[in-house]
Amino acid sequence: MATSELSRPGEGGPAAARAAPRILRWLARRGPLHFTLIAIVLLWSLPTIALLVSSFREPTAIASSGWWNVVTEPFELTFKNYETVLEQRGLQRAFLNSFIITVPTTVLIILVAALAAYAFAWMRFPLRNTLFLIVVALLVVPLQMTLIPLLQLYTNISIDVELPILGGKVFGTSSFPGIWLAHMGFGMPFALFLLRNFFGSLPRDLIEAAQIDGASDLRVFFTIILPLSTPAPPPRAIFRFLGA
Repeated sequence: MATSELSRPGEGGPAAARAAPRILRWLARRGPLHFTLIAIVLLWSLPTIALLVSSFREPTAIASSGWWNVVTEPFELTFKNYETVLEQRGLQRAFLNSFIITVPTTVLIILVAALAAYAFAWMRFPLRNTLFLIVVALLVVPLQMTLIPLLQLYTNISIDVELPILGGKVFGTSSFPGIWLAHMGFGMPFALFLLRNFFGSLPRDLIEAAQIDGASDLRVFFTIILPLSTPAPPPRAIFRFLGA
């Protein structure tokens, strides 16, 4: 019993002694790089931290002293700035409009682009490659060329719908469909290009086997293509969401 108890420190001692030089060598080799990266991250985040801290200070305090003084004056923080912006400056409606525009736009682009990408990748029809090149070529169309037709689309395509929300306030959505279509027009070429290339890399034998078993194109798309393509749509949806 005494031998086993005495052997335990002996077993751990050499291991700890060997681990210490490894840690020191790692710190000497990789430590400066990690410390430099941490310093860059902190320096890059400093303006954001300053804005966040200043948003909880009184306007007079912001004009008279730096944001770092909040450390010495911790009891002067307030939510009044947020109340003013949300209630008096119309930011609530801005958030609502952004939500109404962004979510349908993202869903429509991913859905339509995925269906079109499957057609271009696996269906046979006349001028398939030519049509795909025409759609992809729209990526080079300058934004300035679309301003006038975009304005016409924005004003002429309308659906008179009213949504009672936010404590009884009513916001009309007459021009939202035009904005959805405009965003779809700008986001469709790249989404179609990305998804078509991804769909084309899927195993041909698997799709042909499903078609031989009698599966329709829609069944192949929803039961085979989409489950195998989960890595492709989410990144595109994130970029389109931020863009919209």
